[in-house]
Amino acid sequence: MNKKYLFTPGPTTVPPECLLAMAQPIIHHRTSEYREIFAEVRENLKYVFRTENEVLTFTSSGTGAMEAAVANFLSGGDRVLVVKSGKFGERFAEIAAAYGVEVTAIDVEWGKAVNPEMIKSHLGNDVKVVYTALCETSTGAANDIQRIAEVVSASPAVLVVDAISGLGAMELETDKWGVDVVVSGSQKGLMIPPGLSFVSVGEKAWGLVEKSDLPKYYFDFRKVKKAQEQSDSAFTPAISLIIALRESLRMLKEEGIENVISRHGRLAEATREAMKSLGLELFAGVPADAVTAVKVPAGMDGSAFVKHLRGKGVSIAGGQAHLKGKIFRLAHLGYMDMFDILQMISAVEVGLNEVGYEVELGNGVRAAEEVFLEKETPFKFLA
Repeated sequence: MNKKYLFTPGPTTVPPECLLAMAQPIIHHRTSEYREIFAEVRENLKYVFRTENEVLTFTSSGTGAMEAAVANFLSGGDRVLVVKSGKFGERFAEIAAAYGVEVTAIDVEWGKAVNPEMIKSHLGNDVKVVYTALCETSTGAANDIQRIAEVVSASPAVLVVDAISGLGAMELETDKWGVDVVVSGSQKGLMIPPGLSFVSVGEKAWGLVEKSDLPKYYFDFRKVKKAQEQSDSAFTPAISLIIALRESLRMLKEEGIENVISRHGRLAEATREAMKSLGLELFAGVPADAVTAVKVPAGMDGSAFVKHLRGKGVSIAGGQAHLKGKIFRLAHLGYMDMFDILQMISAVEVGLNEVGYEVELGNGVRAAEEVFLEKETPFKFLA
């Protein structure tokens, strides 16, 4: 028997309640039954996004929502500012370039957080949109979105934040901080399979939507908003995923979003302390609470280590682009509690020894347990 353990920063483990919901007979989407479900989903998405604005829902991966956040706000020849601090910052720049938009990039060393003053120094009246990430999933680094929002809100530009891995795991006060647009996906903190993406759109950003002349059809915000205001979908929705999302959002709301964020903070701290206790170095200068990136020890093949664990049924993530083989990434995201973290750390300890990098067995687990015992740990998933 080869039992499987999922410790990647997407997809994440799906709760049984959501799996059972998806196993129910399919219903038709042009019915009052579906509209009632979708109405609840719309309201609870606002709760998790911390916004009173409409959260647009698409049947796509998170990259679809990223593309929509380019196509709906810009016109040919517009200039945007993109923070390139990892693979997904690069993706925003590539999408914008594909649409003929002029891209000014702020190149940040991978693993570092962008200095908001760098954004401020690049802002001018001709910058229409600023793109950055709450958590750069490829590096495990977090950005100071609250401060960035303060900087951007003082300019005519609209701020778009990639919160695909950060939503529901890290503090993000969309309305309170003045974040114009938040992009996210279904397979991370929202705890259901890949296939849905989301964009919350504030009033300042809607002003750009009305002026945009870039081509769009399926991802047209105006069409989607008009349908959603009737708790309907402009196009055929991923019905089973929406039904699963209703369950996961209920779970997050029952736990309380503040408790959800706090839980992720404890899981992250325990993971970081465990890795350091094993003599390993964290990659990110300002680590995110969604995923921890760990430097691979000298002389060890990080890709082989990831592959070795996967062969034992344990999935963690490796590095991307030039970081391939140089880091491995451990998620503490979504439907996870302290016992999941202890299993993950134990697997890392055993795996390291098996590939020839000797660590003291139990040191990481002990360090994590000490974090959990030191802090109040009310995990509602265990109730």
